[in-house]
Amino acid sequence: MVRYQLTAMVWKEDGAYVSRCVELEVGSCGDTPKEALAMLREAVDLYLENAETCGMLDELPGPLQAQEKYTTTIEVETA
Repeated sequence: MVRYQLTAMVWKEDGAYVSRCVELEVGSCGDTPKEALAMLREAVDLYLENAETCGMLDELPGPLQAQEKYTTTIEVETA
């Protein structure tokens, strides 16, 4: 079994919470942040299971395979 450290983003949109796995570009949603993360975990599990079944795990994006990752936020301003 391989364990991956993935990045999840959650934000409120139109009365629901949207969740997204940055590395895989997989998303889900829920009524609460906790539910959105749980739904995202399930979606990512299914995505990885399918990739393994299809023999595509080695073709997944580089950030998934990276040993060191750093996340932060930046602020930009538009005119």
